[in-house]
Amino acid sequence: MAQSHSGVHAQLDALLSADPQSMFAELVRAGLQALIEAEATAKIGADRYERTDQRSTHRNGHRVKTVSTPVGDIEARIPKLRSGSFFPALLERRRRIDRALYAVIMQAYVHGVSTRAVDDLVRALGVDTGISKSEVSRICADLDAEVEAFRTRSLAHTQFPYVFADATFCKVRIGAHVVSHAMVVATGVSADGTREVLGTAVGDSESYEFWTDFLRSLKARGLSGVHLVISDAHAGLKAAVAQQFTGATWQRCRVHFMRNLHGAVSAKHAPAVTAAVKTIFAHTDPVEVAAQWDQVTDTFAGTFPKAHSMMREAKTDVLAFTAFPRGHWQKIWSNNPIERLNKEIKRRADVVEIFPNPAAFLRLATSVVIDQHDEWQVGRRYLSETSMAELRRVIAAKQHALDSSSDYSQSGLVDHCA
Repeated sequence: MAQSHSGVHAQLDALLSADPQSMFAELVRAGLQALIEAEATAKIGADRYERTDQRSTHRNGHRVKTVSTPVGDIEARIPKLRSGSFFPALLERRRRIDRALYAVIMQAYVHGVSTRAVDDLVRALGVDTGISKSEVSRICADLDAEVEAFRTRSLAHTQFPYVFADATFCKVRIGAHVVSHAMVVATGVSADGTREVLGTAVGDSESYEFWTDFLRSLKARGLSGVHLVISDAHAGLKAAVAQQFTGATWQRCRVHFMRNLHGAVSAKHAPAVTAAVKTIFAHTDPVEVAAQWDQVTDTFAGTFPKAHSMMREAKTDVLAFTAFPRGHWQKIWSNNPIERLNKEIKRRADVVEIFPNPAAFLRLATSVVIDQHDEWQVGRRYLSETSMAELRRVIAAKQHALDSSSDYSQSGLVDHCA
């Protein structure tokens, strides 16, 4: 709605005589009010005191709504109508925080700012009444739509030859009890060498059933082309990987294995055991790596029988990475990449301490990994294009060997039947 020259001059005089903070608040208020009046005019079909054939009703005064903005609290006057109702699209019902401030609060929450610190931040931005803990929770609930869209997006746009899976635990309130809940995360390296967060889920334990449901949901969303899954040796996860990714190899995280190995020897002998095992991974030829593993295992036979037994049983799983390109070894022989992501989740979750429910835990943790996912999309490749071309040759050779084996088996069956 256009203002008269006298009205504009009066408003200008008021702005010039006000302090800078009040001046910006008045500019925001005046701009918002002009947009509200213009929207009301469009809805009614006529301006104030205007006679038109399109008019559907008449104004009937105003009601005041206080809106908190980054420049302080302002009062917006919302037109009332004689028939029907009107509420401006720029504002939201039952909400006094404007959208810009709304976004600030959500980002602060995701980045691990405590509720008290959010209240201080809001006051510093000019909202004298501050913001309550419950209001912060209500605002951050709007992240749910973004989180759900991310967790259910299609994964069919490419294949993911490498998949990492892990879990981290936080305290969640269930009724009158505080219990530990697992947040599971899966990340993948795509066919062009970039990384993506594939999915997240929250459950009460790392059971086989929970992991199976999670991995099945990834496949239902289009996850394909998996040739190596990297994780710790959790029995439920290992069994779920074997069931859901038939034909894929499982890589036992070497870092987790070393921790387990240290538990099999005394603390004073742990450094010597670590030094011996490290000599295995210093080799660059798969045959030499396997030979060194056997040699180190044999040296443990008399002195560290439990470590000897663990080494002998874990060889195939810990050395699974050797079947893949040499340039990928350091990136795929442990779960360290996803461990760093879990540490960031824990860092931000520690501010909350106890989540009010599993949904709040899932909301914050997934928001954290979405930030990381977005950074990966604009960052450099995790694995080079040249090394990914080598991986494609490895996969082709593997497929050829499988096809040859299948043809041989079928030929043998025919000969036997004959």
